[in-house]
Amino acid sequence: MSIGLIALLDDIAAIAKVAAASLDDVTAQAAKAGAKAAGVVIDDAAVTPRYVTGFSAARELPIVGKIALGSLKNKLIYLLPLALLLSLFAPWAITPLLMIGGAYLCYEGSEKVFGALFSHGAHEHERATQTAGNVEDEKVSSAIKTDFILSAEIMAITLANIPAGSTWMQAVVLAIVGIGITALVYGGVALIVKADDVGVALARTATPISSLLRRSPESAPLHTDRLLAPLTRAFGRGLVKAMPGLLKTLAIVGTAAMVWVGGGIIIHGLEGYGVTGPGHVIHDIAAAAGHAVPSISGAVEWLVTAAASGLVGLLLGAILIPGIHFVAVPLLKALRGGSRRAEKPTV
Repeated sequence: MSIGLIALLDDIAAIAKVAAASLDDVTAQAAKAGAKAAGVVIDDAAVTPRYVTGFSAARELPIVGKIALGSLKNKLIYLLPLALLLSLFAPWAITPLLMIGGAYLCYEGSEKVFGALFSHGAHEHERATQTAGNVEDEKVSSAIKTDFILSAEIMAITLANIPAGSTWMQAVVLAIVGIGITALVYGGVALIVKADDVGVALARTATPISSLLRRSPESAPLHTDRLLAPLTRAFGRGLVKAMPGLLKTLAIVGTAAMVWVGGGIIIHGLEGYGVTGPGHVIHDIAAAAGHAVPSISGAVEWLVTAAASGLVGLLLGAILIPGIHFVAVPLLKALRGGSRRAEKPTV
């Protein structure tokens, strides 16, 4: 019995070692895959703040929270199982689905550019497709739809960087990356949208250290309060003044990110089907630009590649706008009209 017990303990120890090694593998793979998806994370963080612009301060964090919850649902409830199923049964479908998502991003980004240039007619299709809900619900819904495409790209990049292995390990890595990236993106967005409130509070307080330490207002101000108050007030005023410009900049970056990511998805998808011409041309142009500035060649090549991908995305989106405006929207109106007539009770 003692020998059997020792053998059992040895087996338990071996299983524990395997489990520990598996956890290490999951952690390492999640970190690697998350780093690969960093580019899309930046795009996601740039896109989201524009959805809370124009709302009262009291509604900013609740809106960010709704979008974050929708993002988690996108990643964990819809995309994670779909990614695993496609990986197991239909890996050939991943690329075309990603290209459809990329085309949607190109359309959304190009529509924003078109709206900035020709504001009188740019959003007619949006008005045709809006529900009877309030503006906040429409903004949240639009943000979650855009997040779905960006999240799909994140999950696809993550899946592509996980070595072939068991399904459960792929699922765990996808879940860790999805939760981690969502927390990172929307935590950052929450800080961005509330920065102006922080600035107002700093500009108004004459006792920054006492307020931080939650000392009673009746208490005598600390010496550090008198020293730091001019600096914190100036910083607060500067933060308040800078936030409108920052939010506008983020809106521009978010629009650029849509066409950049969308164009990149299309280019890489075409390469997967043997259409390598656009990708090779962009690579050659970026390499030539990098050689012209060897001291910062890597940064220059990245910028040129991103700009070229954005141009491709902008052109594709411009092609899609009239198709959606003159085909998809009238078709949607016709379908809605037919459904309403079908729902109307007959007398």
